[in-house]
Formats: sequence, C-alpha cells, structure tokens
Amino acid sequence: MPGKPLADLGGIPLVVRVLRNSGRASSLDRCLVATDDERIADAVRAAGGGAVMTPAGLPSGSDRVARAVDAVEAEGFRYDVVVNIQGDEPFLPPEAVNAAVTALEMHAEARIATLAVPLPSEDRVRPQVVKVLLDKAGRARDFTREDPGPGALKHLGVYAYRRDYLERFIGLPVAPREAAERLEQLRALADGAVIAVAVGGWPAFGIDTPEDLEAARKLLTL
Repeated sequence: MPGKPLADLGGIPLVVRVLRNSGRASSLDRCLVATDDERIADAVRAAGGGAVMTPAGLPSGSDRVARAVDAVEAEGFRYDVVVNIQGDEPFLPPEAVNAAVTALEMHAEARIATLAVPLPSEDRVRPQVVKVLLDKAGRARDFTREDPGPGALKHLGVYAYRRDYLERFIGLPVAPREAAERLEQLRALADGAVIAVAVGGWPAFGIDTPEDLEAARKLLTL
C-alpha cells in the first residue's frame, strides 16, 4: 500500500494518529517516528511530533528503530527498553503498549515482549494477518502468515526490546523463514531468544490494504 503512513484518516495522517495514541502510554518516556522519507518526517513535525531520519534500505522496522535509538542516544539519552510500535495500528490503546513493557519487565528471561489478541475466524486465512502460537509458559514458539490451525492468536505489531538485545538482533543474519514470510520476529526465534507475549482483548485494526483504510474511516464516524 504505497504512501500508507501519510494516508488520510479523519483529517490526520495515519502515522500521526499512531504517534499521538502511542504517546499516551505511561510506560514510554519518549515517542518518535523513525523514517527514511522526508515527507513523513515533515508531516510528523508539522503536527508537533518528533521524527528521526534513518537510512533507506534497512531490512526491518526493528533495524530502523535501532538506528533511530543510536541517533537519539548520541544526544546524551540512554534507554534500557526500546519499544517498536508499527505505524499502521491507529486504534491500539496505550494500555496495550504498557502491557508489552510490563511483560518484558516481569519475565527476566525474555529478550523481547509482544502482544496478541484472539484470532477472528475470518482472519485465519488472511496472509496480511500475522498469527502467533504460544508454548505452555505463554511464550512465542512460532509466528506465521499461514493458517496454523487451532490455538493460534492474532499478533499485534508491538515489540518491547531490551536495549542490549536490540543491538544483537540487528547484527544477526536474516533468517530463511523471516525472508520467506517477511516477519522479523522469526529472526529472534531462530537466535533462541525468548519472546514473552501479553494476551488481551485490545482493539486490533491494522491498516494493510486500501479496504482496511476505508473500514477505519467508517469506524471513526461511529
């Protein structure tokens, strides 16, 4: 969906809606947009937000976030936890972001924490919807775009990283399944990293297609 971050959603660019919503999360000290597109950065700054320019051609959103953190820390800041919130979830409540950070803090063995909600039956076969399977301890054991069968949950695009693991993560080679399914979290699983998963009933409506965008616009009018 070309131009998705700047798509108009109720008179506000999609990425700005996500930024404002994310900025309400009490667990976050600072919220910025990481981008390689000056048009996105300009739109964010015009709306009063902060943006960090990052190199083009990075292999994943987490690689982009890591480079943005490098730039911010060069100004004298230092963070122990970095949260990657994908810019296409305009209705994700700040409480969900807080839940990911809490999950990371509560599971000492976890390097990453993420979110999941019940999987609607109509989303089971949609490749745009990422599914997660959990082990008995509630940790992620697999992610896929395919129909994984019973027990799957719908994955939400939020990752809370321990800062030191984020640096390790971006130095790892792209995993074969990561390349095939375009899911960066499979790189961490291939590395043996523990991914804690907070499960809740938060509204989850990612904008993946023009049809999703139209549905989101209708939701705003309800």
